[in-house]
Amino acid sequence: MREHRLVTARRARYYTIGGPPDGAPAEAWVVLHGLGQLAATFLGYFEEIATPERLVVAPEALNRYYVAPGSSGSTRDAQVGATWMTREDREHEIADYVEWLDAVWRDAAARADQVTVLGFSQGVATAARWVASGTSRIDRLIAWAGQLPPDVDPAAYRTLRHGVTIVAGTRDEYSAWIAEGNAADRLAAAGIAARVETFEGGHRMDRVTLRRIAGVPAGA
Repeated sequence: MREHRLVTARRARYYTIGGPPDGAPAEAWVVLHGLGQLAATFLGYFEEIATPERLVVAPEALNRYYVAPGSSGSTRDAQVGATWMTREDREHEIADYVEWLDAVWRDAAARADQVTVLGFSQGVATAARWVASGTSRIDRLIAWAGQLPPDVDPAAYRTLRHGVTIVAGTRDEYSAWIAEGNAADRLAAAGIAARVETFEGGHRMDRVTLRRIAGVPAGA
């Protein structure tokens, strides 16, 4: 058996909220969903921080699937999710999503004065590899409830003008796995002083913490 490869164009989607009707936003946030989520649903967490000055961009992973085992297109209301990659053909999967995210950045975020990338869960590794391998200008990385991948040299984060923020729930069931990649000494050895934020809860987004990180005043 011989393996053959071709590069082919494909149709992909992203969603936005906020930002000016025309012109360049002061900020762009590119937010990367977790395993089994879809971009439009994930974007709902960011409605409270989207403003005319802050554009929020949610790209969707290129690979979709039926989340529930055994479900299919004939299953009524079968939930569809997306994944950034699996272990199968991983290097090419990574190359494809880095190119896709660079394309989204050029289309939606390149004119912003400051670009923040937030990854949630599986989206953390995706965001970190994009920072390390992509061509986009990124100013801040927010690693929310996910592991900074060990295959990325922490020195890659030195390009971030506003550094790395690590966010974790106090009862996250994946906390031990997350800590393996986010160890403070590993980052410190590369000269990275990460900001750490915690909230009461498990493996999820937290709107109060998100508003604080985004600088949205309480009650605004």
